[in-house]
Amino acid sequence: MNNTNSSRRDFILNAGKATVAAGLSFSVLPALANELTKGSGPEQFFVQQPLPYAYNDLEPFVDALTMEIHYSKHAAAYLKNLNEAATAEIKSAGKITLEEILKNISKYSSKMRNNVGGHYNHEFFWQCMLPSNTSKPSSNLSEAIVKNFGSYENFKTQFSDAGKTRFGSGWAWLIVTPDKQLKICSTPNQDNPLMDIAEVKGTPILALDVWEHAYYLKYQNKRPDYINNWLGIINWNSVSQQFDKAMI
Repeated sequence: MNNTNSSRRDFILNAGKATVAAGLSFSVLPALANELTKGSGPEQFFVQQPLPYAYNDLEPFVDALTMEIHYSKHAAAYLKNLNEAATAEIKSAGKITLEEILKNISKYSSKMRNNVGGHYNHEFFWQCMLPSNTSKPSSNLSEAIVKNFGSYENFKTQFSDAGKTRFGSGWAWLIVTPDKQLKICSTPNQDNPLMDIAEVKGTPILALDVWEHAYYLKYQNKRPDYINNWLGIINWNSVSQQFDKAMI
């Protein structure tokens, strides 16, 4: 590994260890992370849900330290900044959903856009993965995949390519379009297809994070390896449920 990659890996690793050195880390008490700040900072419009699995449950596809840093540092920071933006730009808590903000994001600040996207995308992303995966698409979703992409293998290739070819940081998506078709797309940074500024609009049913912080500790610069392995832990039960909801 060259010096640049080594330094980069050390930086991310040290960022994760710093939470422990701080005395009380989110990683120790992920379910209580939002309770710790209530009453001492911005109004809590939105909260970070506990992960549906342990940090090490996705091994060897996604390593435990990456999951810990990703959830307790990166995703938690988006939530903190989102609540700051919401305090400044929304009048009262509990009166608006994430989806409503996203669908009208052009009316909000860049801070809101970046952080409501970051929070929504990550909360959605955690649900897209399943440890020891044996799930398969439902019959309805399987039929739609074949109808729209020709075969499941074609879908995997096109979805993988969307993630591999996304320049810089961003996301790959499987969505249901307004005319009830399946479509694969990608978005930059923390944008998503629900946003009114999205190039391709639709309802997400599957999301893949291709920011480097999602894979760099294990895969370094080998994003294609990360994506190929990630396809083995897709939670098709959740994706199928999202598909059924989007088709109503």
